[in-house]
Amino acid sequence: MTIVLIDQDGPLANFELGFAAKWESRFPKEIFVSLEERRTFHIKDDYPPHLREHVESIYLEKGFYANLPITNGGLQGMREMENAGFSIYICTAPLSQYENCVLEKYTWMEKHFGKDFTRRIIVTKDKTLIKGDFLIDDAPNVEGIKSPEWKHILFDSPYNRHVTDRPRIKWDTWRDILPVSA
Repeated sequence: MTIVLIDQDGPLANFELGFAAKWESRFPKEIFVSLEERRTFHIKDDYPPHLREHVESIYLEKGFYANLPITNGGLQGMREMENAGFSIYICTAPLSQYENCVLEKYTWMEKHFGKDFTRRIIVTKDKTLIKGDFLIDDAPNVEGIKSPEWKHILFDSPYNRHVTDRPRIKWDTWRDILPVSA
């Protein structure tokens, strides 16, 4: 059976949309960096230094991760992959300030995919240690202490488009990359 590891924030939980809504309501007079303007994986690095504390205050607050909207096509894409015979696991990295994010990642998965699916969550700071055939992740570089067994497939986002040496998908194109006869 082909194992597909899927990153949670980005491919499934729409971090960008959740962040934008909070930013616009909390800091309406400050500059906002839209997703299309983003150039770095870590959102705070796209903001000027004097606004980085504001950025962190949003994604560190209680309830942020639990209430992220689902990425367009994520639920359907996951179900299609399962129906195609793939074994799906969520492989997500917690923030270093993990107090809210770890529990809320589980809460989010249960809300959108059901309680049983929470058994398929792998929380790790080093995804290279996790076995699998493919990792779908929006991070342009997934590094760790090992050479990973999985093949990195980029979940398309403006901040990773400079990477051209890996396959890239969106939820409506996953069948173009993954071997459907899994």
